[in-house]
Amino acid sequence: MMTTTHNSQIDVEQLQFRYPGADEAVLTGTDLTIEPGEFVAIIGGNGSGKTTLCKSFNGIIPHFYEGDVQGQVTVAGHEVSESSVAELSQHVGYVFQEFDNQLVSPTVFEEVAFAPMNYGHEDYRERVHRTLDLLDLGGLEDRFVWELSGGQKHLVALAAALSLDPAILVVDEPAAQLDPVNARETYDRLAMLNETHGKTVVTIEHQTEFIAEYCDSVVLVEDGIVSWKLPVEAALNRLEDLRGQDVHPPQVTRIAECVLDDARPLPVTLSDGLDLFTDYGSNTGARTDGSSKVNRTGKPVISFNNISHSYDTLRSGTKDVIDTLSLNIYPDERVVLAGSNGAGKSTLMQLVTGLETPDEGTVTVGGTDTEDVLPEQLAEEVVYVKQNPEEMFIDDSVRADVAHYLDDRDYPNVEQRVDEVIEFLDLENLQSRDGRLLSVGQQRRASLAIGLATNPSIILLDEPTGSLDLGSREEVSRTINRAGERVETVVIATHDLELAASWATRIVVLDDGDIIADGPPSDVFADLASLKQANLRPPQVVRLGTELGLTPAPLTVEAFTDRLNTASPSTETAKSPVEEQ
Repeated sequence: MMTTTHNSQIDVEQLQFRYPGADEAVLTGTDLTIEPGEFVAIIGGNGSGKTTLCKSFNGIIPHFYEGDVQGQVTVAGHEVSESSVAELSQHVGYVFQEFDNQLVSPTVFEEVAFAPMNYGHEDYRERVHRTLDLLDLGGLEDRFVWELSGGQKHLVALAAALSLDPAILVVDEPAAQLDPVNARETYDRLAMLNETHGKTVVTIEHQTEFIAEYCDSVVLVEDGIVSWKLPVEAALNRLEDLRGQDVHPPQVTRIAECVLDDARPLPVTLSDGLDLFTDYGSNTGARTDGSSKVNRTGKPVISFNNISHSYDTLRSGTKDVIDTLSLNIYPDERVVLAGSNGAGKSTLMQLVTGLETPDEGTVTVGGTDTEDVLPEQLAEEVVYVKQNPEEMFIDDSVRADVAHYLDDRDYPNVEQRVDEVIEFLDLENLQSRDGRLLSVGQQRRASLAIGLATNPSIILLDEPTGSLDLGSREEVSRTINRAGERVETVVIATHDLELAASWATRIVVLDDGDIIADGPPSDVFADLASLKQANLRPPQVVRLGTELGLTPAPLTVEAFTDRLNTASPSTETAKSPVEEQ
């Protein structure tokens, strides 16, 4: 069993840091104390300095990034500037946002054993099995890391960080790349490590629903300093401060803000919201918010006809990804592919591009079988923006990247096309900058420009809002809407069901390579059994409406607020408890 460790205080005093070559400091005089055994969320907009601050806890700053540093950081009794990264790693475990990049060994056992073996711990085998059992990963010891699902990889990275039994655990965006259920399970593990084993847990997080349910306190980083550290309920009621740093309050908090006219604290969790709005729910009753019928016209733009697809593994034989699936996507649809990590969403997109071909069945795009043409030809009609948009930038400016493919394929009027798409996506101020150095939200917009320059009819987006703060999410959402004005069909693969609820006309839910639900958002979110099977949770606003008996449940904060504003509170109380999906 892991030991409960009390020497886990973090003290930051007037920390300043400027990255090599940067004109301005990212931290400008930060003070912070995190007490032993706290569960703390660090929030702030992209570029605010929150990740830089956390990297000072394990010595990556200043020992790896040797920039201009002033001030002092003391962690578990060790002054960071005078302690090596190796020494600090025994006190601070760190799981990066891009956790795939820190997995360095072929198998799960070797990955978790890496640190204790290199520190010469003779009991490294016991440490590995103890840590894997703690995270319910027993039985995966001999699996290759690359064969695992995203959720399993994240837990393996967490296990590797825990293998030295550190007192402090820092996790950057634990929910960003995981489906909703795996994200919640990760937070459950962190809560267990905090409550049962006394670990100090620090997360960098944009999703305030998780912060409200799991954390003790919240630290707001703003313009290179810590503006405040507050208990979680008080922190999430600082709505102006949160929005000033592009942090979205929980949906239930936003609803209460719109309908309450007194000074009481706003609810921050689903259960608090249910208690508050019960009297409204009993008076709203059933209501139809528009038709749930799907109006489809014309021939399908994309057709999957009884397709199956698999890939070979080294030890487990052939793994089926998609099994005899059929699906038609029509003009002017806004389609979300939803499902757990490994459900087949990205594979379907790759089949549309021709980068993959089905083992059985056919995929047609605009009536053309993808096996009859080269991917380069399909690229003229289909744009695929990967989950990591920086992979699309190869030149030294956004403008050059947009022109690159057009020049390579001998398109006419290249400069005119580039000017047009740059103006269309409001990229004039960014066109001379290197796309690899832009914010993630800006990269999404620039990568779409690369694709839209060819005037495609189909856009495929893989996890477009992952790991983004509120401002960047809204920027990407505007870009998606604008792209939809220019192309025939947009398909998004995402875990972001808040985006799905507000944007999609159709949601297709995948599980184990099969379609288990398909329809308008209101219908799909009412199918709780299918969502549970696919490791999905409806947005908080949908869960709240369902518990209050609103039929159909509102899909957005605005729709929910409209419903509540048309109902008057009654003296009755709801009889059904909150059911966490």
